[in-house]
Amino acid sequence: MSYLVAAPEFVSSAATDLANIGSALTAANTAAAHSTGVLLAAGADEVSAAVASLFSGHGQAFQALAAQAAAFHSEFVSALGAAGGAYAGAEAASAVPLQSVQQDVLGAINAPFLTLTGRPLIGNGAPGAEGTGQPGGAGGWLIGNGGAGGSGTNSAVGAGGNGGAGGAGGLFGAGGSGGAGGSGFTTGGAGGAGGAGGLFGPPGVGGRGGPGGGGSGGAGGAGGSALLFGPGAPGGVGGSTSGTTGGAGGPGGNGGLLFGNGGVGGTGGEGVTIAGAGGAGGNAGLLFGAGGAGGTGGFGLVAGSAGGAGGPGGNAAPLFGNGGVGGSGGQGVTTGGDGGHGGGAGLLFGAGGAGGAGGYGFAAAGGAGGAGGNGQLIGGGGAGGAGGDSGGVGGAGGAGGNAGVLYGIGGAGGAGGGGGSIGGGDGGPGGRAVLFGNGGEGGAGGFAGTTTGGNGGNGGNALFGFGGNAGIAGFGVGASGKAGKPGTGLFGPGVL
Repeated sequence: MSYLVAAPEFVSSAATDLANIGSALTAANTAAAHSTGVLLAAGADEVSAAVASLFSGHGQAFQALAAQAAAFHSEFVSALGAAGGAYAGAEAASAVPLQSVQQDVLGAINAPFLTLTGRPLIGNGAPGAEGTGQPGGAGGWLIGNGGAGGSGTNSAVGAGGNGGAGGAGGLFGAGGSGGAGGSGFTTGGAGGAGGAGGLFGPPGVGGRGGPGGGGSGGAGGAGGSALLFGPGAPGGVGGSTSGTTGGAGGPGGNGGLLFGNGGVGGTGGEGVTIAGAGGAGGNAGLLFGAGGAGGTGGFGLVAGSAGGAGGPGGNAAPLFGNGGVGGSGGQGVTTGGDGGHGGGAGLLFGAGGAGGAGGYGFAAAGGAGGAGGNGQLIGGGGAGGAGGDSGGVGGAGGAGGNAGVLYGIGGAGGAGGGGGSIGGGDGGPGGRAVLFGNGGEGGAGGFAGTTTGGNGGNGGNALFGFGGNAGIAGFGVGASGKAGKPGTGLFGPGVL
């Protein structure tokens, strides 16, 4: 048995093309009718008249034949167009029963799973309704994405409602994103957590915190975690506020159970008194992976406000991997936020994460830099974050992380922030090398515009190695700071 496959749209397109060809031929025949159907004799003699009559007859016969061909062409085009319409109608008529059969078969497959577990085998989870904080439905056990969480309720008199959590993905499916927190007259609602990813699918992002009125902004939702492989999802952004404290950013999700990087922490929300802190970076999986970076602190909006602290970096996988970088502190009109600490390294190999930089403080003080993360067995310590600059006193640099117990180089101390009317920030101390390796260099002292520069940080000590170099003194218009002390080691001290 032979089969015919027809595409209705191609049949209709062919009918249109043939109609255009027929119109072009009709126009050409009409234009040639006068010059070929009625020929004047070249002379008054009988021979000329006979020749003209002969050719005129041929022209008129051609026009009659062309008219018959045009009629056949028109009928053929009409038949082809009708066939295309018939195919399209048959296809549309058969689609509904096929869809019904598909739904019936899928319903029969899912029915026992819904009865036993409340979750289908195949299919996407339903999203939560907006304005309700309803959680998203879980995707099918085998195939299906989790539904997004519904947003929280907005309130004109009280606190905003929390956003719903995203639904978990199936074996082949992504987790749903968390719902945004609702806005509140007092406090904003928290964002919903992102849903966990499937074996082959990413997790959902945490929901954004709702804006607050007279109170604080809502916290961002936690990012979803991966199942076995892959990175964790980012945490949600904290909600802003026109009242007091900005919402904290949500923590990043954890990497897959076997391997995967941690998710990035969410950014803190803007605040009037204190801005929201950045979310912590997610931890990596068990075997391989780096910790997630901490979220950036929020911005302190008005006079007297402080920037939010940066979130700490996530820890590396227990076996191999680097710690996550600490988040930067947020800027503040008065005081900058402190940088987040770097995450710890993997147990066997890996470096500690660098500390986050301190935020800029416009009037009073810059934020302190975050400390670098420590190595574990083999690996260097993370560098300390730089202190934030300020019109008053610069922030202190963060301490460098210690190296691994067996081998590694200590992390360098962070430089002190530049200051204006009060002084420069002190540099952070370098990290130490525990057994084999060199100590970290001390951070430089910060510059001071009108007073005393910051002191340099001390170099880190070492056992079987060289001590770290001392941090240089910060220059000040009034006076320079003091240089740090070099670190000690059996192979020699650091440079002063």
